[in-house]
Amino acid sequence: MNAFEDKKVSVILYYSEKLPYGDDGFKKVVESIEKQKPQPVDIIVLKQEKDSDIKTEIDNLKLIEDFETVSKGLKKAVQSAAGDFVVYIDNQQYEVLLKQSYLETAFMVMERSSNLGMLYADYELESDGEVQEQHLLKHHIGRVRDNQDFGSALFFPKKALKEAIDTSVKYKPLYDIRLKVSENYDLVHISNRYDGSLYRVIAPATEENVFDYLMDSEESQKEAEKIVSDHLKRIGAYLEPGDHYKKREVEDAELTATVVIPVNDRPQFIGTALESVLNQTVQDIEALVVVNGGETDPTVDEVKKYMAGGEKYDSEKPEVRLKVLDVNNIGLCLNMGAELARGKYYVQLDSDDRLKPDAVEKVVKKFESDPEIGMVIGSYEVWELQSSGEYNRMEDIPVVTHDEWTQENGRNNLLRINGAGAPRCIPFDIIKEVGYFDMNDMPFARNYGEDYDMVMKISEKYKVGRIFDPIYEVVRHAGGTDHAIDQLTVNRNNEAKDHMRLKGIKRRIELNKNK
Repeated sequence: MNAFEDKKVSVILYYSEKLPYGDDGFKKVVESIEKQKPQPVDIIVLKQEKDSDIKTEIDNLKLIEDFETVSKGLKKAVQSAAGDFVVYIDNQQYEVLLKQSYLETAFMVMERSSNLGMLYADYELESDGEVQEQHLLKHHIGRVRDNQDFGSALFFPKKALKEAIDTSVKYKPLYDIRLKVSENYDLVHISNRYDGSLYRVIAPATEENVFDYLMDSEESQKEAEKIVSDHLKRIGAYLEPGDHYKKREVEDAELTATVVIPVNDRPQFIGTALESVLNQTVQDIEALVVVNGGETDPTVDEVKKYMAGGEKYDSEKPEVRLKVLDVNNIGLCLNMGAELARGKYYVQLDSDDRLKPDAVEKVVKKFESDPEIGMVIGSYEVWELQSSGEYNRMEDIPVVTHDEWTQENGRNNLLRINGAGAPRCIPFDIIKEVGYFDMNDMPFARNYGEDYDMVMKISEKYKVGRIFDPIYEVVRHAGGTDHAIDQLTVNRNNEAKDHMRLKGIKRRIELNKNK
């Protein structure tokens, strides 16, 4: 007995002779579709090679063969679909096997949602024989990242999908589609506790890496920028070039800059970080180390070696100061740094990274070049600490320049990416003006993204000065937090920054209303 016999649904998927999982895997995907209740009225296959044959029988098959890009193929497929609803299966790289109750679940959701535009769901990921549940994030208007996982099986009312397809989009059609659909319809997420996922994806095991986006082509990045910019325009959150900028009003200070270094239990790195401060071409600065592991933190003794009476103290070099807290809260460290600093400008330095010798010099020159600059963001190289203790430049990762931080559109483009560049340098007066750094009081924040909200707030009021020469060295090592992190941590981090984006988008809408 089928409760939804009157519902007509079309399924769209992809075929190529070069599918990584082969024809046997493709057959399994098709079999999972054919087990659905109700039965799809047609199965539409985007077939890559015109002269190839699909080596499995498919009932109600329709072929789309003449297409240059996925968006063009998808447009043709939707136009030919006989169903009032469409399931799009993104099976270009991996097997996607629908649970037998996938469609029944989707149509039951339809009964509950009067404005459904897209249904997405948690899924099972099978890698090397091991199955793990992949828990996705529920949609809100702050979810404008282009790398957010919405899964590989998406259910749409055909009308909503048809309206959203833009055949000019070459690289990121699903990113464009889901932003457009979200403007007029609800994006509904089916979450899972256990055994509640709607499908299974079979894929090799991979590790999360925050530098993966660097390998994306410039054309793809530009397209994604246009997609998010157009979306922000349509919802009233786009900041036009030059809008809302003002001149900075910053008082003079005792020193030019204070390099603030928050640290917890990294005695083996802090010396290298401090040496990079002491060797700056501008010496009218100080290093302020904020240890948040309490007095017993071994980092404290290492820092004292660079202070008066210590074996590495040099009275001719910038002063090293120390503040000890027993609460591990990076935002608290940075805010205490802002309170205690004697410098005019805050310069970021993580305890396991290094400044290039001319970093402060270039930052100050950039601020002096334009009175409307409220923040300077540099570029950085990625280095790796070997087990031998040697530091090696990772040549396979290009200098991270964050070219998306253009003067015209960088502050809008920031909303789609997680990175804001390094080092970030800000007048302390402006840090206080916008409300200091996040102290894990933002929902989901746990010593992550403590300055992302600040970067957004500053960019709404001031220009962002950019330095495209590398002035910073990010150091990767076994104890670092910038790579090989698990999915739970990735989700928590994304929740935090997406909530900051949510607040930022609401602020921008109000700014535009009041201009």
